Amino acid sequence: MELNQIIEKHFPFFEKALQEQMGEVGQIRQVKSGDVLMKTGQNIRATMLVLDGLIKIFREDEEGNEFFMYYLQPGEACALSMVCAIKNETSQIMAKAVQDTEVLSIPIQYMDQWMASYKSWYHFVITSYRQRFEDMLQTIDHIAFRNMDERLVFYLQQHLDVQKNNIVQASYTEIAQELNSSREVISRLMKKLAEKGLIRQHKTHTEIIDLKKLLS
Repeated sequence: MELNQIIEKHFPFFEKALQEQMGEVGQIRQVKSGDVLMKTGQNIRATMLVLDGLIKIFREDEEGNEFFMYYLQPGEACALSMVCAIKNETSQIMAKAVQDTEVLSIPIQYMDQWMASYKSWYHFVITSYRQRFEDMLQTIDHIAFRNMDERLVFYLQQHLDVQKNNIVQASYTEIAQELNSSREVISRLMKKLAEKGLIRQHKTHTEIIDLKKLLS
């Protein structure tokens, strides 16, 4: 499939002229699962629109600890990176591929130009920023007002909703890092969920059985 057809498939709401320009200046980038697409403090030379796969966005502290913020799915873009690109600022987040992922890379010099020239691009950027803001509010709500057991269930349900897969390959250490907790705490809480029949623990992964009882 040609690039213009790919763009039209994933972003049919863009004006035809914008789709054509994206096809001229954009480049498709293939990213392997686990690869880092963007690092904290990195100069942003392009913004990325997800065509296929799944990306996790993290916030890092000064010690390099990662805290999970939200997912990016096909048809979406990272609003924070778009804003940083427009303002010529370095990245404030880290982006990592959860699956083999395909993104469309657009050079930053087109950000301002398209905001002024194409109403659909303007609305796409604003909508993306609003959606990511709501995602972050939901995350902050769970950090500030929920216990760790509730945050863990929320994390597992997010995995189920976004990845459409009840198998969690992340280790307890990785989950603890993303939730800003410890492996011991996560292991203890997972054991409780398993005793209730909500998950099943395996040596290499966690199987989600039924979280509805806790979420209802």
